[in-house]
Amino acid sequence: MHANAMTERTPSPRRSLLELAPLELDCMNTLWPMGEATVREIRDRLAERRARAYTTIMTIMDRLARKGVVERRKAGRAYVYRPRLSAEEARAHALAQVVENFFGGSKEILLAQLGADGATGSAAAGDAPAPAVSLPRENGTAIQTGSHERLGGTSG
Repeated sequence: MHANAMTERTPSPRRSLLELAPLELDCMNTLWPMGEATVREIRDRLAERRARAYTTIMTIMDRLARKGVVERRKAGRAYVYRPRLSAEEARAHALAQVVENFFGGSKEILLAQLGADGATGSAAAGDAPAPAVSLPRENGTAIQTGSHERLGGTSG
């Protein structure tokens, strides 16, 4: 049996997107707009909102590489990390997982939930209506909603 063959196999980057810890997701949200970066570059950019030790970010990025969410290559003494999926692909997959796991695969039930949240949310009755959001379907058509809820919390 070849132990290396087992350890070299990279898991699917989509498999564990909803299982990312908050700091892992912060690192990914920092890395996506950069395209690729070293631990130091990620830590420096992340420090603008959330200061962390170099070793903490190094551990997180190593964990993300083991999970298959990022790939890395050696550049001198440092590793350069690159996401294995775009922010848009990650959001679409995470949303598909939520729809499947929490709404029985029904986007209509998700939209009804978003509408119900809007009806019971903290928005005042006199607030202006929120802009429509298009959710892509598997067949390429879109579902329109006027919910005030945002999907995919950050831009990427």
